[in-house]
Amino acid sequence: MYGAPVDLSFKNICSLEDAWTEEPSRGLRPLKRNSEMKYPSCSLRLNNNNILDLHDLQKTVSYFLAEPSQLAWLDLSFNSISHIDKVLCELRELRVLYLHGNSIFLLSEVDRLGALPHLHSITLHGNLIETNKAYRNRGISALPQLKTMDFSAVTRQERVMAEIWHQSNSRIRSNKLLKS
Repeated sequence: MYGAPVDLSFKNICSLEDAWTEEPSRGLRPLKRNSEMKYPSCSLRLNNNNILDLHDLQKTVSYFLAEPSQLAWLDLSFNSISHIDKVLCELRELRVLYLHGNSIFLLSEVDRLGALPHLHSITLHGNLIETNKAYRNRGISALPQLKTMDFSAVTRQERVMAEIWHQSNSRIRSNKLLKS
């Protein structure tokens, strides 16, 4: 059984290495450490900080969690993250990922998250990518296992529309390659 989320939100963390000196906040459920002084949790909150990049994410997860490979829920919302780093794709058991309220500007980087087989809930609203007309279609197309995106259920109709969008854009890209 897993314990309460490890909550490092609102700690004014600028780099993930800074998190290692912080003590997680106490929530409603008490945080317990194991004999190695790690938390038996599968949830990590790093929201509402000033994190710029995810360079030390694996080290940070390993530093705090007793079973880092079992991380299922990661909250990175309201930071200053501008890229969806490939390191997120190493979190193979990730099911919920909050990235809203950051500075992500390349919609194509969402495609990377397709490598996460269990990811069923993601938030990306409040990023620059949200202004792209293809934002929701691209997200649903890249992550076909999603059940919710931006706290809204992914409907059957949206899946159909995302597939149509994907097919038409694949054809357009193929035609451009043939012409060049």
